[in-house]
Amino acid sequence: MQIKRSRFASGGVVPSEIISRSAYWSRREFLAAAGFGAAALAVPSLYSAPARAALDFSNIKSSAYRLDEPLTDKEAVTTYNNFYEFGTDKRDPAKNSGNFKPLPWSVHVHGECDHPGDYALEDLLGSYALEDRIYRFRCVEAWSMVIPWVGVPLGPVLKRFGPSSKAKYVSFRTVYRPKEMPGQQRAILDWPYVEGLRIDEAMHPLSFLATGIFGEMLPNQNGAPLRLVVPWKYGFKSIKSVVSIGFTETQPPTSWNKSSPREYGFYSNVNPDKDHPRWSQEKERRIGDFFKRKTLMMNGYADEVGSLYAGMDLQKHY
Repeated sequence: MQIKRSRFASGGVVPSEIISRSAYWSRREFLAAAGFGAAALAVPSLYSAPARAALDFSNIKSSAYRLDEPLTDKEAVTTYNNFYEFGTDKRDPAKNSGNFKPLPWSVHVHGECDHPGDYALEDLLGSYALEDRIYRFRCVEAWSMVIPWVGVPLGPVLKRFGPSSKAKYVSFRTVYRPKEMPGQQRAILDWPYVEGLRIDEAMHPLSFLATGIFGEMLPNQNGAPLRLVVPWKYGFKSIKSVVSIGFTETQPPTSWNKSSPREYGFYSNVNPDKDHPRWSQEKERRIGDFFKRKTLMMNGYADEVGSLYAGMDLQKHY
């Protein structure tokens, strides 16, 4: 599917800040490692050849997804986080995630698909070129960032599993390790964290599986080693530390909707016209800026994804 790229999604005049921070990213095509087959795969050693290739951040493909906006400072991106598995304060994830072990890693694939099984991280990523994408990130709490992600498009990965005609949704689950993730020792949410997308949302070219930021592997506090990035939705939809991907016929449960259905819907598209019950969404605070700015419909990606919601009442289906 070819998308129309507005100035918010690509092109435009790229500021010098973006050029300088991305200059060290290689423009060479990343060499594909081993593909994955239909059978469930054993998780190989972290230091196997496929693992080294799949996690090689020295060769990152430059993508067309750019913004004409400055990047958020790297320190802010890596120290101002919501990741309740490590605590509820914004500084907790960076402080409390040091004992988390992101590698080796595997993802359980299940449900309405031809090739279910347990796939090592390198088998998920090894057939695709790692690429960089600069996206807006908008939190439901009305703050925002601009982040340079590294990873692979979600759609092609999902297609390799052969979803059946019954697969209308895609579910995701975060790892559950209370000994390594101290926030899970408290009943803040119903652990493990779960999320979901409609399958056409998941297959959209903007949907992204990130394994890095700023040209380096994801830090633990940012969702290492694998997280979802859906830039037109509020940040809590971009589930972190993913260990399960499922194809379902019915809408899967999502953690914040289960916790407070009056405040958090399934779709959670960024919408300045739909206020949170406890605060306005009309404006946002870009981290690093003093003044607030107007929130853009679907975080500035409405030209690309608006057709997914044609005929829907975005006030009702929030």
